[in-house]
Amino acid sequence: MLSVLITAFREATTIGRAIEALLPQLPPEAEMLIVCPDPATTAIVDEYATRYPVIRHVADPQRGKPVALNVGLKVAQGDIVVLSDGDVVVAEDALTHLLAPFADPQVGAVSAHPVSVSPRDTMMGYWSYLLTAGIHQIRLNRDRDAKFLVCSGYLFAFRRALITQVPEDALAEDAVISHTIAQQGYRVRYAPQAHVFVKYPTTYQDWLRQKVRSAGGYAQDYIRKSPLRMRSAWLEIWYGTQLALRYPRHPREFLWTLLLFAARLHLWLLVFINVRVLHRPLSDLWQRVESTKGG
Repeated sequence: MLSVLITAFREATTIGRAIEALLPQLPPEAEMLIVCPDPATTAIVDEYATRYPVIRHVADPQRGKPVALNVGLKVAQGDIVVLSDGDVVVAEDALTHLLAPFADPQVGAVSAHPVSVSPRDTMMGYWSYLLTAGIHQIRLNRDRDAKFLVCSGYLFAFRRALITQVPEDALAEDAVISHTIAQQGYRVRYAPQAHVFVKYPTTYQDWLRQKVRSAGGYAQDYIRKSPLRMRSAWLEIWYGTQLALRYPRHPREFLWTLLLFAARLHLWLLVFINVRVLHRPLSDLWQRVESTKGG
């Protein structure tokens, strides 16, 4: 059995598209659990649930995404759990590609391939293309070499038996789940044809809000003290610099690339201060990013 678990918060304008993209792909005996707390999103979910018995709303106590995930995992009945968000749209064949590697019993988790739908002709949009292209290439290489890789939180799947719960203060739940599964001796695979379409931040302030939270997860002990490594400030500099400098198509994009280098230094400095020095809680660091919604 398959459980698709979607977390959403104040995403009434996008949750319908997320549901409709996944519904035709569900195999027999699958369930779709949508964890959300706000009345507007819940009303949309309840409307779909009346038409499609496979859909069920799960009440969210609104104490952060890790708690929402744990609430969903507690009631999920599937042997395989697919995690996604209420503000993304999966490609029409995404689940087929995402689930195929589980034919190997040694595979514990599989990551999808995020694809930016932001305009490349803006600086923030260009950054989203460069960063997604970079992580795509890294995952391809690590998957080919049978090395550890971190799943994308926008869409990934894992064996339910390997994860009991997510730490309630985890800033990067996708990384924590990936590390936990790999440390049990299972492979984490990449499904490059399992596309999930994502709108990225359109302002620098929103970009920092999103990235400080996600990158901050790598500064928490769950990941920082893990023997497995894929992402850190130093690994980003070592492996990402040459790829980034080869990516621009014209001088304006090259300038944007240089500005991204400065932005990433700013980001990792904020991560160090907020997570390692000040130990700010998840409730402070997990800020809603409005510019990724409703597009």
